[in-house]
This record gives sequence, structure tokens and C-alpha cells, in this order.
Amino acid sequence: MSTENEGNAVPPAPSAPPVPVDAPTASAQGAVSDGGAPTTPLPPLPQGLPGAAGQAPGPASAEGPQAHGQGPAPHHPYGAPAPDGTWPPPPAHGDAGGAGGTGGGWGASYQPPAPKSSGRGGLIAAVLVAALVAGGIGGGIGYTLAKDNDSQGSTTVSANDSGASQVKRSAGTIAGVASRALPSTVTIEAESSNGEGGTGTGFVFDTQGHIVTNNHVVADAVDGGKLTATFPDGRKYDAEIVGHAQGYDVAVVKLKNAPSDLKPLALGDSDKVAVGDETIAIGAPFGLSNTVTTGIISAKNRPVASSDGSSSSKASYMSALQTDASINPGNSGGPLLSAAGAVIGINSAIQSTNSGGFGSGQSGSIGLGFAIPINQAKYVAQQLIKTGKPVYAKIGASVSLEESTDGAKITDQGAGGAAAVETGGPADKAGLKPGDVITKLDGSVVDSGPTLIGEIWTHKPGDKVTVTYKRGGQDHTVDLTLGSRVGDN
Repeated sequence: MSTENEGNAVPPAPSAPPVPVDAPTASAQGAVSDGGAPTTPLPPLPQGLPGAAGQAPGPASAEGPQAHGQGPAPHHPYGAPAPDGTWPPPPAHGDAGGAGGTGGGWGASYQPPAPKSSGRGGLIAAVLVAALVAGGIGGGIGYTLAKDNDSQGSTTVSANDSGASQVKRSAGTIAGVASRALPSTVTIEAESSNGEGGTGTGFVFDTQGHIVTNNHVVADAVDGGKLTATFPDGRKYDAEIVGHAQGYDVAVVKLKNAPSDLKPLALGDSDKVAVGDETIAIGAPFGLSNTVTTGIISAKNRPVASSDGSSSSKASYMSALQTDASINPGNSGGPLLSAAGAVIGINSAIQSTNSGGFGSGQSGSIGLGFAIPINQAKYVAQQLIKTGKPVYAKIGASVSLEESTDGAKITDQGAGGAAAVETGGPADKAGLKPGDVITKLDGSVVDSGPTLIGEIWTHKPGDKVTVTYKRGGQDHTVDLTLGSRVGDN
């Protein structure tokens, strides 16, 4: 299934990983990563109303991925769905990044705050201002009515809230988990050398200052761009990219002059997650930093393929955790927590309708979010910190990326005229041939090429797996040892 990185339509999940040779060009659907959205300032409050002397910051928007072959396409908070289902999806058009932004497939465009906001971001800002003004007026009216009533002998009783703001919630509550996790999350702003970029989320991985996030969150800053990370208490740090893996959609950045009081979030075991388990997501949806939402694990092992929407982009694949916790553009890279507060995934993509609210083509959560399992993300992050490059498991065969429900078909020819089955590679040694259709990997059903890739990438090079395939209408089973590929190229 394909999704959007918070905003792009997703092509069907590819059946077999395009390694070591690139898979031939084929039509498929793509997902969009849930990326971030630029922020825009709210217009000043009217003079004479409470708080009119200042301005409140307002959020903007981004996009997302689409699910492979089923329903509306999921998207990254940093992307936009492909209107025609082609793979990879075409570049996003229009103001994909919110008010005044220039859209980029995997993330909302970033620009310095403008004095005026327009489009979707402007409308959201106006709504927030209206809420603040209404609150001020309501308070004034309430006080006047109470005063009048008192003069007529009427009395009211108020609850004793002395010290209420200091009450500590127990560790097992959502409030307790949030209070412990929020100080270890950051809002990331990535800006390219030409000023474009977006907003996403990340979390503290270790005491050395490494922050884990999505590749599509930092993509704009890869070549000479600028990265900053802001903690909930307002501390802001410049950061640099340590390594990024486009295929996994995982990146690691490091804070410059990192503080000594960093508290890494505890990592859970995503293999032990069960459908129905409670989840807590932290991020910056539409630029609203430090937002906490809750839900459950809706499904496991969802095949998700996502792209940034550009014609030159390469797909990301995952066997994702699905959650109904509200995830929107800007949540990308943020932690998905268990009820105990352990990180079980990295929020990366959402399924969304093609048309968003507030009169724009951007859309938000419909209760279908997808996260990279933390067991996989942890392995990738450790590789990036160690060498700066990702390492991918491979079977050494090119498979069709066309949408299918029958399995992952090994193509007749690889990319650029190369052999579809790498000579001496894992698939070759196991006896696989062009035309074979892989239907299972270690017992997990494989319905397409993207699905196979996502399943293979949950493993490490050197792992032994059992492959079930069809040849001439007959089922065959064979064991093979996965090979490795270093880097995204």
C-alpha cells in the first residue's frame, strides 16, 4: 500500500527491493511523507481588545501519502498526492507549503514570517485570532453579569483550584507520559540555500546531541541548507545532518553546542506492539509545536510506499505501524509512543483525501497515520551515526513496481539493460529466475513489489529468510541469505 508523507498520494507498494540493480520503470502509486508546515504570524488583534498590543504565531500547512491500492492515498506531512496515480508522483503544484509557501513534495515550503497571511494558512490564523478575541469578550461579559447578579443577592460557588497548575499527574496517565516526553522532542526547521524549506519534528536519541527524524524533514537542508532545532522550553540550536537514508525515510542530525542535560527518549520494542495498544503522538502539526494526540495501533505491517512528489525522487518503503492518533503536516519525524512512554515508531505518513479543508488542496488527518517501526529506525540511526551512510538488505533481483495483488514479479530485465537477477547474488544462489512471482517472505504475504521491498528492509543484511514463489503455476519455497547495499545510490 502506498501513502503520502503527510501529503502525497502513494503508489502501490513495490514487490521486491530495487537492489542491487534499479527496478525498471513501471507505473505504481506512491505515498507522501508526513512532513512539516511553515508557520505564519497571526494578524495583529484589533486595538482595544485584550492582548491587542501583540501578535500570536499561527500555523501553516503541508501534505501527505496515499495507500497502495486501497482507498484515498496516504501522505507525509511533507508531501502531496499524485493526482493521476503515476509513480513517482509528479511535482506538487501551487502553494503546497501553506501561506506564501512554495510547495515541495515532502514538506511544506518555508519562508520567513510575513506581515500578512493568505490562503489556507491565513484562514487558520484568522480562526485562531477569532478564538482569542471571543475569549476576551466572553470573559468581560461574564464578569459584568456576575457583578450585576451579586448586587441582587445572587451568589455562585467556585471549585478550589489553589495550586491546580502544580498538580502532578501519575506516570501512567497520558498527561504523565507527555510531561516526560515533551522536553526530549524538538521542532525542526529546515531551509535550503534558496530559502525554501519546512517544519517537522524530531526526538533526542542520545546524550551526545543526536536527534532522529525523517529524511524528508531535513531534505531541503542536505546541500548547503540550514537546520535548527527548538525545544519546548524555547532553547534553539543550530544542527547539522549526520546522515540520511531516503529509502528508509530516516535521518539523524546533531545539535551544535549540545546542552549537557539532554534526556534521550526510551526506545520500546515495535515487534511486541499489538493491535489495540494505546499510542501517543508528539509533533508540530501545521506548525503548532509541542502538540500531543492520542489513539491506538490500528494495524501492523502496513506496506507503505512514499515519495516527495518530484520526478527525480526515489521512493521510501516501510512495513508500517498504523495508528489513528491525529497526525498532520508537521508531525513528520516525531515519536509515536506507547502508553508507557517508550518510542515504538517514527510518525512519517498519513492517508488523506485528495482535497483538504480551508479551501486548499492540502489536507489533514482522517485517522490513518503510519509510523516507521522503531526497531528498524534504531538500526538505521545507529548505522548513520557510525558511518554516515545507510545499509540496505537486498535479494539481488529487480521486481515490478506495478500495482498487483498476486505478488512481486521478478522482471525480465533490470534497469539500464542489466540482468534482472544479479549474478552470484542471493536470489541467483537460491535459484530464482525472471518471471518468478514472490508471494511470501518469512510467512508474510507479499502482494506487490513495494510490499516485498518494505518487508525485506525490516531485516538486516545477513539475515536468513524463507521465500515462497510461483513458477509455472506451481508454488516453491526456498531459503536465502540477504545481501547488502550501502548508500541510496
